[in-house]
Amino acid sequence: MQDAWRKQFITIYTGQAFSLLSSSAVQFAIIWWITVTTSSAIDLAIASIVGLLPQVLIGPIAGVWIDRHSRKIIMILADSVVAVSSLVLGLSFFFGEPPLAFVYAILFLRALGETFHKPAMKAAIPQLVPAEALTKAGGFGQLIQSACAMVGPMLGALLMSVVTMPLVMAVDVVGAALAVLTLATVRLDKPLRKGGKRPRILAETKEAFVALRSDKALMRASLPVFATSIVFMPLGSLLPLMVLEHFSGGAWHNGIVKALFSAGMMLAALAIGVTGGMRRAFLMMSTAPFALGICSLAAGLLPPSAFWVFCVLVFIMGMAGMWGNVPYIAYLQKNLPQENMGKVMSLVTSAMSLGIPIGMLIAGPVAEAIGVDGWMIWAGVGMMVVGVGSCLWTREFERSGR
Repeated sequence: MQDAWRKQFITIYTGQAFSLLSSSAVQFAIIWWITVTTSSAIDLAIASIVGLLPQVLIGPIAGVWIDRHSRKIIMILADSVVAVSSLVLGLSFFFGEPPLAFVYAILFLRALGETFHKPAMKAAIPQLVPAEALTKAGGFGQLIQSACAMVGPMLGALLMSVVTMPLVMAVDVVGAALAVLTLATVRLDKPLRKGGKRPRILAETKEAFVALRSDKALMRASLPVFATSIVFMPLGSLLPLMVLEHFSGGAWHNGIVKALFSAGMMLAALAIGVTGGMRRAFLMMSTAPFALGICSLAAGLLPPSAFWVFCVLVFIMGMAGMWGNVPYIAYLQKNLPQENMGKVMSLVTSAMSLGIPIGMLIAGPVAEAIGVDGWMIWAGVGMMVVGVGSCLWTREFERSGR
């Protein structure tokens, strides 16, 4: 029985690796194209906001359908939406340079697929993995995702240097097709329905809020995560501009930065997958934002000649982000009933996604005025405050053994 769940788990993530790798490469290519074409922090902020709108607007509703329908079918359809959007964008590049608004529309469609895919994937894992193995399984799953995110930008930079944008987009179509074919071989039961009734969208969305609010420890752990999405996460969208303007770098330099961030995530995920992480899970969640703050502050103070020091700091940022994310998701998976898993996962993801555009609406104009390096300094100070606050806010649950 143990071997059975391991086989299913490995099969799912092997298939998804194809899609994750190709999507990472293509997403890098699109964002770098916007960076070079516009050189604008505001345009990058808009791209980030557009990419988060589907999750913010329909994420909680999507969770109702994830809990009512086959999570396997939902993931297959979501991969297909991403593939079709990449195909359409590739065709538009084939006939000429597309308008920026059209590229934003494609980013919206790609994000729409991810809105259903990510929570469906997270909700499906507890159906396969025993509760005692969820933290380790989460670490190994994040290891695969981080490896793809690390290699993807370098692959994207390589593709942009040797082939045209239409062919870069075609890579995503192939990756999604391989993911769908692999996922089709996995058996994943539908979640149990309550009384066989149709989804009651508003009522079941409210259930997600009730389930979240009823867990005091989860609520307290979620607030620092939400604060991190406002203060720190916009930096991910502005890093290409930091590379281009502050360090006078090109696509390869940006690819290195993206790859090192993902490498840090991968190393942390591997450590958690092997060891299970710290015994004090809430302390793990609290040390992550504090470490992110120190690195962001230091990165913002670097001179333009210190690109490689910046790379080291970005690597540590990746480690810190993963160090806090895995125990948070594992807590959700351990403590939520299966019938509410998709709804709450989507609700939490939507809340965190909402924080990012809020942060981008602030970070974009401020970065235009004082520079991305200046924003990194202030974001670093803010994240250190979040880390200390998180530790004080959740320490009672460490004492109670939660």
